[in-house]
Amino acid sequence: MKTIIIVPTYNERENIPELVERIFSTHVIDLHLIFVDDNSPDNTAGAIKKMAEKYPITLLTQPKKSGLGSAYILGFKKAIEMEADYIFEMDADLSHNPKDIEYMLDKANQGYNLVIGSRKITGGKIVGWNWWRHFMSKSAMYFARWFLSLKTQDVTSGFRCYHRQVLQAINLDEITSNGYAFQEEMLYLAEKKHFSICEVPVSFYDRRHGKSKLNKLDIYEFFRVMLKLKCGK
Repeated sequence: MKTIIIVPTYNERENIPELVERIFSTHVIDLHLIFVDDNSPDNTAGAIKKMAEKYPITLLTQPKKSGLGSAYILGFKKAIEMEADYIFEMDADLSHNPKDIEYMLDKANQGYNLVIGSRKITGGKIVGWNWWRHFMSKSAMYFARWFLSLKTQDVTSGFRCYHRQVLQAINLDEITSNGYAFQEEMLYLAEKKHFSICEVPVSFYDRRHGKSKLNKLDIYEFFRVMLKLKCGK
């Protein structure tokens, strides 16, 4: 079974070597990485190319900072083209523990179509956030779950394992969200199509290098996308 992990990057050069080494230190067989870099000015692409000399890594580049959704859709299409069986989403900032990849794959092999690394179920946690970030995150999750009648607890998690059939069933060209609302939109469409979804507890660690990419435009888009999904537009 071929597993491909997609990692969007923008100014993540400092994190690339450690991230790659930790991912490939797992015991996952037939593992490949796809990095999608948004023309990072810190030469993240150069760091990725260096690691690609040692590991099975594909680098996709976008000419400008195009956003999370755009990066993942590009990566999803490439992974499907490469005939991946399981396709992961994962952050580049070391907030997700590569050791959890094997655990999530075990769940996927049990028959779940989508496995989510969850911070919001028993055993999951967030380390390093201040009270404001906790408040904003909880508020967004509560609103999205209530407004869209989502069953999943951690609707904004960016640590996911999709079976390829989920991504093939969703028309990726119709995804309109490009910021953090992308996660809610993908989850909503997966739940609507009645795919089996499992949450596993993970520990999420705040980034050690660089800055968070969340901005006011992401917040505006979040509410716009929620309304669009609710109205079926």
